[in-house]
Amino acid sequence: MTTGLAAPLRLLVIGLNYTPEQVGIGPYTAGLCEALAGFGHTVEVVAGAAYYPEWRRHPGQPRSGRRWVENGVGVTRCRHFIPARPTGLKRILHLASFSLAALIPALRTARRLRPQVVFTVAPSLLGVPIAWLAARVAGAKLWIHVQDFEVEAAFATGLMGGNLLSRIARDFENRLLGLGTIVSAISPQMVARLEAKGVPPARVYELRNWANASFAPDPEDADRYRREWQLGTRKVALYSGNIANKQGIELVVAAARLLQAREDLVFVICGEGPNRERLAGLCAGLGNVQLHGLQPAERMGGLLALATVHLLPQIPAAADLVLPSKLTNMLLSGKPVAATASPGTGLAGEVEGCGIVTAPGDAAAFAAAIARLADDSDLAAALGQAGARRAGERWNREAILRRFEARLGKLI
Repeated sequence: MTTGLAAPLRLLVIGLNYTPEQVGIGPYTAGLCEALAGFGHTVEVVAGAAYYPEWRRHPGQPRSGRRWVENGVGVTRCRHFIPARPTGLKRILHLASFSLAALIPALRTARRLRPQVVFTVAPSLLGVPIAWLAARVAGAKLWIHVQDFEVEAAFATGLMGGNLLSRIARDFENRLLGLGTIVSAISPQMVARLEAKGVPPARVYELRNWANASFAPDPEDADRYRREWQLGTRKVALYSGNIANKQGIELVVAAARLLQAREDLVFVICGEGPNRERLAGLCAGLGNVQLHGLQPAERMGGLLALATVHLLPQIPAAADLVLPSKLTNMLLSGKPVAATASPGTGLAGEVEGCGIVTAPGDAAAFAAAIARLADDSDLAAALGQAGARRAGERWNREAILRRFEARLGKLI
């Protein structure tokens, strides 16, 4: 692939999360960087050590501080604090430690590369001042990309509390967002939230995540999963991804408890995260629930094809603070989604017509939606096919990245 611009660009990307992380923000930051490098642009990244979602350093990573070329992208890793149990205070220390560790590599790279654009990913907003300094050093534009409104999400999920602290944190967030030449987010609702925070509409851009074509359904591998996990011919209600506060995954266990009399239905939960141990405790004694680790990316097509219905719970307080990245590949799989979201939220709008949306926290309604999708094969097939079409229309990787490239060209 070649660039659609008159001349190649130089970009410096600063982001905590990067490959080999398989879920969350990391795969999208890496995918964006590798695509731009494939288009012919020069891309350098300052990233943290891979740790997510297990919250422990992944083995076999390059030594911190050394620059490595990964799939055409120059990557410098930073050593930072990774808490085994990420409480509110420990998360702040975790994010702050990355920002401090990234300062020298970011400034050094900015002087060497002279990027035209410095692109920083939030979380963490604490990295924005580092990106701003690097942009000043290089005379570059600053692009802030919001994957997750981390400040509001921290208060919404109970990681942090207090009205005064909330006001101070939100004011700090708004000031940091105001530093960006361009500020982007991943959904229309999050874009609207940026404008509500005072970012001028002319400086706001929607940069969606995308469906991963390499995760296309793999029925043969799905059959292997059935044999490995002794699922037989049972229908599968699948949750795969991070196990943390924002997901409200306890609702999946509550629905499984309500449906445990059904011998033809099994709940499969695959993931890692700070709430996994607690989740295992909640599942104790439930014969219709299997709990597995996060599955490798090369088998994701088989895992997604295994599902009869995909499960996407979300707590109401997290609505429009984040759009779950796992949704894109759920839709791509051609299987229906059972989600929890309030009417009018971004998640409800994305799932509508591709699954059934119930009220957050209503276990009985969620269980009923799962049962309906498991029992009505015609409805499930129609919703799944609609989801696959939507993935191609709204979440096409090539189209999203080409639009992004064009916007970068216009920016400089």
